[in-house]
Amino acid sequence: MTTVTRTLSGVRIDNGTPEPQSPAPHELVDPATGAAWATVVYGGEAEARRALDSAARVLPAWAALPAGRRAAALRAIAADLREDGLTARLAGLITRETGKRIAEARAEVGLSAAFFEWFADAVSGRAERAWSHVPGLRHEVGERALGVVAVLTPWNFPVSIPARKIAPALAAGCPVLFKPSEVAPASALCLAEVVERHVPSGVVSTVVGEPAAISDVWLADRRVRGLTFTGSTRVGRLLAAAVAPRFTRSVFELGGNAPFVVLEDADLDLAVETLMVAKYRNNGQSCIAANQVWAPRRSADELAARFSRASDRLVLGDPADEATTLGPLALPTDPARVESLVDSAGGDVWRAATPVPEAGNFTRPAVSVRPLRDSELVREEIFGPAVSVLEYDALDEVLEAVAAGPYGLGGYVVGAPRRAAEVARALDVGIVGVNTGSPNTPQVPFAGLKDSGTGVEGSHLGLEAFLAPQTVAVADG
Repeated sequence: MTTVTRTLSGVRIDNGTPEPQSPAPHELVDPATGAAWATVVYGGEAEARRALDSAARVLPAWAALPAGRRAAALRAIAADLREDGLTARLAGLITRETGKRIAEARAEVGLSAAFFEWFADAVSGRAERAWSHVPGLRHEVGERALGVVAVLTPWNFPVSIPARKIAPALAAGCPVLFKPSEVAPASALCLAEVVERHVPSGVVSTVVGEPAAISDVWLADRRVRGLTFTGSTRVGRLLAAAVAPRFTRSVFELGGNAPFVVLEDADLDLAVETLMVAKYRNNGQSCIAANQVWAPRRSADELAARFSRASDRLVLGDPADEATTLGPLALPTDPARVESLVDSAGGDVWRAATPVPEAGNFTRPAVSVRPLRDSELVREEIFGPAVSVLEYDALDEVLEAVAAGPYGLGGYVVGAPRRAAEVARALDVGIVGVNTGSPNTPQVPFAGLKDSGTGVEGSHLGLEAFLAPQTVAVADG
């Protein structure tokens, strides 16, 4: 039986929840049970226009606010996110919407707070500079807010990815138009509510609804000066084409197909331990999840066997249960999709023997050893608990294969640290974990190459994406 316990407004404008002009309620379904637990009322074109008008109206005042006061607002947001009750509420929503294990959901809320704290620190240390390079001229170099920014985010990290985008935009003085995924809107709306407590009305407006109905309004308007998007490469291309006529500054964090390279001198136990994190984070639904495992020919079968045994011990079940170690996939179509990728790849296939719950979007972990190199399992982003194990005789073979592929987001190398770091630097990807499955943190750049996107998130560079430099040359006298 379907039991809907609450109805959410998918529109937050001017720090409130106005009634959408064209109410269209949509069910939110728990991926662990298949049961609807809430409905969200979508906004559309009218709400998108109203949000944009509000953001444009507040831009001058928010951009003119001293950086220290904007930083104080970000720190207050972070403090709220770290409050135990709110952490529990947000983590519970993330788990119920996406199937993410509750421990990982709590960690995501903590990471979100860290983004607000980091960008508060980052903007506090910036100041205007005066350069004297030409006799008789003083070049005053300052920065100002880029303008209104559209923030479009996916469902797999429904709080931390928005935080990674909203925090630097607000720090820079940019009002935000926020369009979270319609798959997981409840946690994103909760985040928006928290942010609204600490910024003036109109600085952040949120509209949940059919993507094109909202983004088409925002991206066709010259008042939107920036776009930051995380999602598939296919959608990224569509958005890039939409903003190209206006040369809108954009950050795209797109698909990935992360290689996991095991060196000849690697400790196989460490390799398996690292791979368990890099593969099964968020049930395999991460853009930097390990997809292609490259192992020396002599140790490939042993590595696959050890990883399979470790995967056999995973407990599939309710992600809200602390004992669960692998939750469901977020989309009901994904178990069949992932299983089809494995079936069509060939190779020697192992599937975990762990019991699978009858209800929900669950699928067993799978490993394909020596699959077809041109199979989708090897070439494309998997976004689920499956992996390919590929043999190599020489590292050049691995480096050439990674360079020839279309993606270049994340990667991993396991081996003696000095040699592994050398190999990591040779990989044609943006961020690499050496003997770690968790390479990212707010203080460092997160950026992809090739079809994995353009622009930078995190670090000082992530703040600069939302700042426009201005040089004023002043003649002496």
